[in-house]
Amino acid sequence: MPTAKVLDLTSKEVGQVELTDVGFDVALNEPLIHEAVRSFLANRRSGTSATKVRGDVSGAGRKLWRQKGTGRARVASLRSPLWKGGGNVHGPQPRDWSYNLPKKMRKRAMCSAISERLREGNLVIVDEWKFDQPKTREFIKTLSDLKLNGKTLIVDSLKNTNLMLASRNVQTAKVVNSYGVNIYDLVNHQKLVLTPKTVEELTGILRPRLKDDEEHYGPRPDDREDGASRPPRRIPRNRGASA
Repeated sequence: MPTAKVLDLTSKEVGQVELTDVGFDVALNEPLIHEAVRSFLANRRSGTSATKVRGDVSGAGRKLWRQKGTGRARVASLRSPLWKGGGNVHGPQPRDWSYNLPKKMRKRAMCSAISERLREGNLVIVDEWKFDQPKTREFIKTLSDLKLNGKTLIVDSLKNTNLMLASRNVQTAKVVNSYGVNIYDLVNHQKLVLTPKTVEELTGILRPRLKDDEEHYGPRPDDREDGASRPPRRIPRNRGASA
């Protein structure tokens, strides 16, 4: 089970915290992380790009000239794509780009990214983000004391008003709560800062959920007339049946 140092805002060690193997000791899986990031970016697309087809552009629907006898090519509508100001052909239309990625894959990708940040030494655990006043200058000084250079993702409670106000004008820092952590932010930010409380919350969020239909085998009563033994009967777990 890996351990990490707990620092205060002056970069002084004040203790240690034990990290679970589930969320902080997972092997790097680049293809899975790539697929999770791709799914996140696809789900974030608005899909509102569109062009006007011949039924959307302005123009009369009358026939411009008669079909035969003019010596010119036949024409049906002024809104034809062949004409200037006509409709577009095969242009982009509003669509939904999102697709579903299994929850187990999303959790596994996040665990792999967090574990890699820990192995790189870019995971910092701060005892508490406590500011007397919401001063951006003080927040920047704290980042310098903690040696948090580059893009930094801070995971803390959104009720910490002083931290939220002090960091909102710093472009290289982003503050989210435990439920707002996503795979894109983990990959896009070089540093990850947690607190002992958010470590517990992330562990609970990323822990694999037990299957509701998990089954175990129990003895089956021998009630046959010939006295022959019966195979064990499968008893579903967590469905009100006793073992």
